[in-house]
Amino acid sequence: MTMTVRALRPEVRADVEGFARVRHLALPFYLVTADSLAYDASHAHPDSHFRPLVAEEDGEVIGTAQVGLVHDSPDPGQGYLNVYVHPERTGRGAGSGLVRAAEEYLAAKGATKLYAWVLDTPGNRAFAERHGYRASRSAHFLRLDLAGGELPALQDPPPGVELRTGADFADDPRPFFELDSETMSDEPSDIAYEFTDYEAWLEETWNHPLFSAELTTIALVDGRPAAFSAARTDGGTRYGTVMTGTARAFRGRGLAKLAKNDSLHRARAAGLTEAFTGNDTGNGPMIAINKWFGYEICATEMRYVRELG
Repeated sequence: MTMTVRALRPEVRADVEGFARVRHLALPFYLVTADSLAYDASHAHPDSHFRPLVAEEDGEVIGTAQVGLVHDSPDPGQGYLNVYVHPERTGRGAGSGLVRAAEEYLAAKGATKLYAWVLDTPGNRAFAERHGYRASRSAHFLRLDLAGGELPALQDPPPGVELRTGADFADDPRPFFELDSETMSDEPSDIAYEFTDYEAWLEETWNHPLFSAELTTIALVDGRPAAFSAARTDGGTRYGTVMTGTARAFRGRGLAKLAKNDSLHRARAAGLTEAFTGNDTGNGPMIAINKWFGYEICATEMRYVRELG
């Protein structure tokens, strides 16, 4: 058997389909498609030096890695590599080969600290530690049965509050961007972000092929965007909430819960059957909201960190 590690070719359908297949098998609670992978690879910010990698065995993609620099951090040199291998093809060297290739690439691009997410299992944790990484924070994947589960009843917005969809901002998404930017800066993370590049946000969020403006809900207070729940879909029956948040001035009023409930109800009405989301394990308020909706934890990831040099 011949193992090779190389860059993903986003223009080659077999490459992106192989990458998507491995990701779905290894991480079934994460929305990804061949088209979304091709889009990510061809629309990444140039300063991110984004370079997806694949491990190929006798022509079959059996391992994947998302590799790049955190271009929107005020701290230079922050790199990341997220490696996932086909669950039935582990132990063949694909993971180690991807790590080596990713580290060499990131070091050449000036990375001084590397971050990697791995599923929280003994084998995955041991793999990360063998490669010199130390455990940091953790995060949960959560799933909600939209088809068979019960959602909280819809409630009328309080006075002065209006619920709109993302599609209502199609002519000028900037107010939504400004709200997303403020809430992202307060997300628990090992990495500081300066989420200020509107053009990059349009490419990476608003125009992303998985983003659903129609199922995204934005709560306005006296006409000002105050809270939102941003949705993605995989073109089939799966729906994901990629961010739910409230501007600082409006927190504590239940607006994020109101927006997310509206989005979930519209997703179910549209025929979507599974809802996924993720939470940092230290984000107590959002975990409580998702439990209220009926989400259940389906997996946990650990973030590992390694200093270079």
